Amino acid sequence: MDRISGAMERAVESSVFPGGVLLVSKKKDILIHQAFGVADLGTMEKVLPSTLFDLASLTKPLATTMALIDLAQANRLGLDQPLKDFFPDSVGSDKASITVEDLMRHSSGLCAHRPFYKAIFNLPELKRRGALRELILAEPLVYPPGTRELYSDLGFILLAWIVEHVANERLDHYLRKNIYLPLKIQGLNFKPKTSLPVSGVAATEHCPWRGRVLRGEVHDENAWVAGGVEGHAGLFGTALDVWILLVEIMDALQGNPTGVIEHEYIRFLAVKKPGRTHVAGFDTPSLKKSSAGHFFSPFSLGHLGFTGTSFWLDPSQHAIVILLTNRVHPTRENEKIRQFRPFIHDLAMETFFNQA
Repeated sequence: MDRISGAMERAVESSVFPGGVLLVSKKKDILIHQAFGVADLGTMEKVLPSTLFDLASLTKPLATTMALIDLAQANRLGLDQPLKDFFPDSVGSDKASITVEDLMRHSSGLCAHRPFYKAIFNLPELKRRGALRELILAEPLVYPPGTRELYSDLGFILLAWIVEHVANERLDHYLRKNIYLPLKIQGLNFKPKTSLPVSGVAATEHCPWRGRVLRGEVHDENAWVAGGVEGHAGLFGTALDVWILLVEIMDALQGNPTGVIEHEYIRFLAVKKPGRTHVAGFDTPSLKKSSAGHFFSPFSLGHLGFTGTSFWLDPSQHAIVILLTNRVHPTRENEKIRQFRPFIHDLAMETFFNQA
């Protein structure tokens, strides 16, 4: 415990991040849940275990993927359904055959990212989200669907659209009603509640485009310009909120009783296709220089967020490690977390899981 706390404190002192929260659990027992550093360098307000972080791309597994699993369990969509089934009047022939699973496994042929926010910022707010989707559908594919892999934010923006088309309600509303509240998760939201003081949220970047330090608004520009609710980014939460959902996912992977997620779909999505590196909706430890470190098994699931957030869970060791930081505060140019992540993961696993 002292070694881990000391490592987090030194990370703050050496400006790996201004502040962060680390949570480690084994077999549903929380072994460490501790806050370090400051949420805002301007006010020097301390990070607390209850501090909300912009989870960035953790939105993909913890929000969009969960909604898709829930809809598939209810037989409201099939993972093999193509885009033309959902939007026959909107999808050109090059993208008509892209399936839900292709999008989830980053094998749709869509490029990784485009700064679409620059093109749609001057539109009326109510028209921006639709314009974002139209731009993605007009974007040329970089390879034929299903033939390669390329991690893509754009694919998860389309997945949010699919969820909303099938569910007939906005992504955040569907998740809250069908996933989060049934699991008694109160804090996972696409934007902090308007009544919540900004002091409860970790600051992110001093955004040169928006001209201010971001606090309580999504860091990702495409998500922000579209209203803050998107499939690739926009989710805020605490480490404990994330942990409650990961325990549910772990139970589903292990075949234990669950609250909302059935075993069948999460197990299917967690398996790689032959010759591919991506599972669906999540990430897995890479073979070399993994952010998960050396001790998470190949069966582990996780994800990274650009703002400095991450989680890893290992069903074979009953291990969960959540690291939430504001490493982009005040600038995204700070990339010291690249070296720190595997180090703190190794230290946690050596300390609590007897892997040394």
